[in-house]
Amino acid sequence: MRRHFEEQIEECNARLVHMGAVAERMIEKSIQCLLERTAEGHEEVFQHEGEINNLHIEIDERVISALALQHPVATDLRLLVMATKIAGELERVGDQAVNICQNTASLLKHPPAEVLTNIPEMADVVRGMLRESLEAFVRRDVELAQKVLDTDDQADDFKDQIFFQLLGNMMTEPPTIPRALALILVSRNLERVADHATNIAEEVIYAVQGRDVRHHHEETRQSEGP
Repeated sequence: MRRHFEEQIEECNARLVHMGAVAERMIEKSIQCLLERTAEGHEEVFQHEGEINNLHIEIDERVISALALQHPVATDLRLLVMATKIAGELERVGDQAVNICQNTASLLKHPPAEVLTNIPEMADVVRGMLRESLEAFVRRDVELAQKVLDTDDQADDFKDQIFFQLLGNMMTEPPTIPRALALILVSRNLERVADHATNIAEEVIYAVQGRDVRHHHEETRQSEGP
């Protein structure tokens, strides 16, 4: 019975790893299309969306089955809860990739910006957070998960910088408003991916150590002030 339960957990983990790879690919492709000003890769992202939605459902069903048949406690229970929560986060990462594609399509209707503000740099940071959160899950690496949490402020700062820079552009050059709004939305999409990566990292810490760190890094930042 115990061996069967361990196999169920391993199957969930394997599906999560695959789901993470798909979500990471969706983000990479959507950002590539943004930076290269092309919609040629959008169809690939949209096709992956269906796959990631199906994986989300499959993982939830596996977890429900394991909970019903095994009645796990302590670490085993945390692992299963982590699996279903991470699956939800990855599904939302996929949604953000689709949103980036949609906002890129809007951008393509307008002349290209001379400089994409800090979006390329923000995209690099966010992709790194997503990749490291998934590595932390695979390796059960609390230190790497904590690194992801520590990087979240950097992603937030990028979003604020991009917003204020584009706001200034809109005020001085009204014709750029539609393009600027699309870029602001892209920065929001990237911020949300960073949030989902942070949530995955928090789940890893909880599953491994039983320590709930949700919101704690936000409280720390607020206490430090601007």
